[in-house]
Amino acid sequence: MPRAKRVQVVSLTKVKSRGREGRANTMESVKDAVNTYDYIWVFSVHNMRNQYLKEVRNQFKTSRFFFGSNRVMAKALGNTSEEEVAENIHKVSEALKGEVGLLFTNQTVGDIRSWFDKFSADDYARAGCIATERVVIPAGEVVRGFTKESFPNNMEPQLRQLGMPTLLRQGKITIDYDYVICNDGDVLTPQQSHLLKHFWIKMAVFKIALMACYHKNSAEFVNYEEPSDKKEEKDEASDENME
Repeated sequence: MPRAKRVQVVSLTKVKSRGREGRANTMESVKDAVNTYDYIWVFSVHNMRNQYLKEVRNQFKTSRFFFGSNRVMAKALGNTSEEEVAENIHKVSEALKGEVGLLFTNQTVGDIRSWFDKFSADDYARAGCIATERVVIPAGEVVRGFTKESFPNNMEPQLRQLGMPTLLRQGKITIDYDYVICNDGDVLTPQQSHLLKHFWIKMAVFKIALMACYHKNSAEFVNYEEPSDKKEEKDEASDENME
């Protein structure tokens, strides 16, 4: 008779202590970054993809990114003017709402805004994304891409499982009538997102939006999310003052 395995008891106090230790380390790292860098940017990420975020990090190796718990980052900076670790930095904490991160850097405001305005990366849309165009596959042989490349015939069952009315004729995947994968404005299903990927159609754009900036030397905080009529006037003056 096999020996019964002993039940291992995991101490919840140990789990909690590791969590506290992790938060403490993050807070310490954020405070160190405040002392090291002149500028702090609050940013949000549209269509998050780790591979592109890694590419951005590689472009700013001398800077520091934090993308984690807003509450922990805010506590490290100080939530009020009485708690803040640098003058007026509590306004950065107030801007930490939703899925946002922090970029600590010594690069100028102009350089940072110019780089992020230009940088974006196309990618495949995932389930739940909004379709940006109508995609129709014409009747006949099923092909993809600008070069009209044929699908391998062993993919026919997979395309059929995803909803396409495919048939295999003389080693080629075909459909008897036009098939609509999606319409503009559709909320994509998992099946639709997989089909778009098979047809090499990218509808998502990875983009980092700069929301606010804090300059340590001047203690100035600029919110780039303000209404456009106020923001345009403030941007020109603030960029000059922050340099």
